[in-house]
Amino acid sequence: MSHHNEQAEQLSPAETEDRIWKIADDIRICMLTTWSGSEQHSRPLSAHVSRDEHAVYFLVDESGHKNEEIEKFPEVSCAFVDKGSNDYVVIAGEAKITNDRAKIKELWSNFAKAWWDDENDPSIRLLTVSPSRGEVWDGPGSAIAKAKMLLSAATGGDIDMGETGKTRL
Repeated sequence: MSHHNEQAEQLSPAETEDRIWKIADDIRICMLTTWSGSEQHSRPLSAHVSRDEHAVYFLVDESGHKNEEIEKFPEVSCAFVDKGSNDYVVIAGEAKITNDRAKIKELWSNFAKAWWDDENDPSIRLLTVSPSRGEVWDGPGSAIAKAKMLLSAATGGDIDMGETGKTRL
């Protein structure tokens, strides 16, 4: 019986990656955590999740402590929570702030109007997170309790499933 339960809790690396990208894309709002050198700071941001581009994008203002923190300490994490289904995803990776006006225009939405008049506002910056690690905790309704994955493209086919479905890609 216990063997059957173990089987139910394993997702393949590909399934794990699918879940991470799908949940992040569905939830959209995440807590972005940065490091100041002495403490962590978290704030809610609206994420634009693009699996095809292997990136999570945010529109941010040019002012703000997070920008300085990211320049010094580019490793960040993005936590997505779906309270309704008890799904949790964390995507960690390297963040970069740029003034990519074409991408800013592409990501512009009505949601952003709460902070800026339009996409041409010169204070808007693009924050890009390039994921290197991901973890998913699925709610009780799902077969999988916890799965981890590493999104590092450099390691090729080196797979370490571990007990929670961890993988390098």
